[in-house]
Amino acid sequence: MSTPKFKRILLKLSGEALMGDQNYGIDTKVAEALAQEIKTVYDLGVEIAIVVGGGNIFRGVSESAGNMDRAAADYIGMLATIMNAVVLQDALEKAGVYTRAMSALDIPQLAEPFIRRRAIRHLEKKRVVIFAAGTGNPFFTTDSAAALRAAEMKVDVIFKATKVDGIYDSDPVKNPDAVRFDTITYQEVLEKQLKVMDASAISLCMDNDLPIMVFNMRESGNIVKAVGGDLSIGTLVSNKKT
Repeated sequence: MSTPKFKRILLKLSGEALMGDQNYGIDTKVAEALAQEIKTVYDLGVEIAIVVGGGNIFRGVSESAGNMDRAAADYIGMLATIMNAVVLQDALEKAGVYTRAMSALDIPQLAEPFIRRRAIRHLEKKRVVIFAAGTGNPFFTTDSAAALRAAEMKVDVIFKATKVDGIYDSDPVKNPDAVRFDTITYQEVLEKQLKVMDASAISLCMDNDLPIMVFNMRESGNIVKAVGGDLSIGTLVSNKKT
């Protein structure tokens, strides 16, 4: 592919993407492989923002949070995303990709504070920007953070990297007859209560006309195909069903 379809993208990575086949934590080999995939897109001249989750370490609404106060649990989850951002930054820089980590929580030893204009400038200077700590507020998921940062950065598309090859009408793991959508509207996602992103994230994307491409990140080369506009690898969510 010589000409990418998108100039500026936001890649939403779950914390589980860094976990590999482990049950917990970070697999540095997986981080290195992810970095190489991202570098391929970076070398095409695409401006890349990344929002990373923390579910491989701690999730505020998970069983591991027990009966903790939800706000306290969510803040711990934000710290987990900062850890993942530092790991991913290290892997990207070792791959020769200029990277900046920016945090919604003030932790200057590890990441710059999130300042919108500074983040945009980093992207313009061809630095990959990793957004950590979600929105900096409890009760909001990293999906909502991805939608928010994508709108602030004025990206062309959100790439949601998952473990499945798109959006299905039911859980494909539990239902072998589940049907995959090639395209679907935000309204249909909300009405069918499909677990793509939480409702607030979908609504924010709908209001700002931000398309979402859901695809399997574990399939090597998929992110390059997605940047090239290959819709066959996943599901496109937008205002118009094509």
